[in-house]
Amino acid sequence: MSVPFLSFSPQHDPIRSEVLAAIADVYDKQWYVLGEQVKSFETEYSAFNQVAHTIGVANGLDALHLALLALNVQPGDEVIVPSNTYIATWLAVSYVGGVPVPVEPNSQTYNLDPARLEAAITPRTKGIMPVHLYGQACEMGPIMQVAKKHGLWVVEDNAQAQGAAWEGGLTGTFGNANGTSFYPGKNLGALGDAGAVTTNDEGLATKIRTLRNYGSQQKYYNEVIGQNSRLDELQAAVLRVKLQHLPSWTAQRQQVAAWYDQHLAGLGDLVLPAVAAGATHVYHLYIVRTARREALQQHLTAQGIGTLIHYPVPPHRQQAYAHLAMAASSFPIAEEIANTALSLPMWPGMNEEHVAAVAATVRGFYFNNSKG
Repeated sequence: MSVPFLSFSPQHDPIRSEVLAAIADVYDKQWYVLGEQVKSFETEYSAFNQVAHTIGVANGLDALHLALLALNVQPGDEVIVPSNTYIATWLAVSYVGGVPVPVEPNSQTYNLDPARLEAAITPRTKGIMPVHLYGQACEMGPIMQVAKKHGLWVVEDNAQAQGAAWEGGLTGTFGNANGTSFYPGKNLGALGDAGAVTTNDEGLATKIRTLRNYGSQQKYYNEVIGQNSRLDELQAAVLRVKLQHLPSWTAQRQQVAAWYDQHLAGLGDLVLPAVAAGATHVYHLYIVRTARREALQQHLTAQGIGTLIHYPVPPHRQQAYAHLAMAASSFPIAEEIANTALSLPMWPGMNEEHVAAVAATVRGFYFNNSKG
């Protein structure tokens, strides 16, 4: 059985008529920017995420960037970031002139290790940007304790973890302001780029709403130098429909992960996902690790099983950050994850037959390569 890495059809086909009706409603009302759909989505996402304010923006990177602008990050300010994450987290810091200071993850959960934070703090440190990577909530309790002790702000990168929780608190609710992405492949995905900032701080919410709209609260009156980063009405309308189905889709992802855990247990050097005590995981990705990643990927591809590598080159080794002169040996955990991680198919609508087919192909690889 062939299994694609990602299929939208099981999600999109049942809600096709709802989505098309929502799009038609925007088309017919002829109000396409910052109208009732955006306002309604912001209200509904705030209720879902249990925060006071949601500000819809153009994409996830803009969400992080605008959060940092609102927090008045200055050139030269240091911001602690994970050493293993998608580069957007670092880029947001660079956009405001800040300096990303990488900290290694917990080698089992792949999320920022709270025990390593204090060693990275200097007089120039202003904040911490934890990333809820692959869909698992970071250990936000200890992270917030460190931030409070040192007078630092926190901005969560919640692009992959809508609906995940740490000790009952949802991701995107702990930080001063938090960015999320609605890129089509995310757990809650638009039909193009889209994002949002969440916050419980009314002052920050007002600043971010102003910054996203040319620095203006009233048309043609510009208070600050802002940007054009607005969630459009069409994407908001689509997201409103899909948000209603997100809890069900999350439960399906968690069931798929449970099937994987069962079918892949005890295979050679294959490392399965680990979830921290107190955290929940919404499985944006199902990541396994093996020293024979490339060979396993080739074997799966040959059998019609789709996979991806998230992420083959950590930010500190990207050419974009060559000017920071960070040695690969400085971040061995990030290097190991980058060299061994493989993402298996994961999407709502997968059934146990799909998972069994993937697992059988993986078992076949280990059977034929018994050195594992």
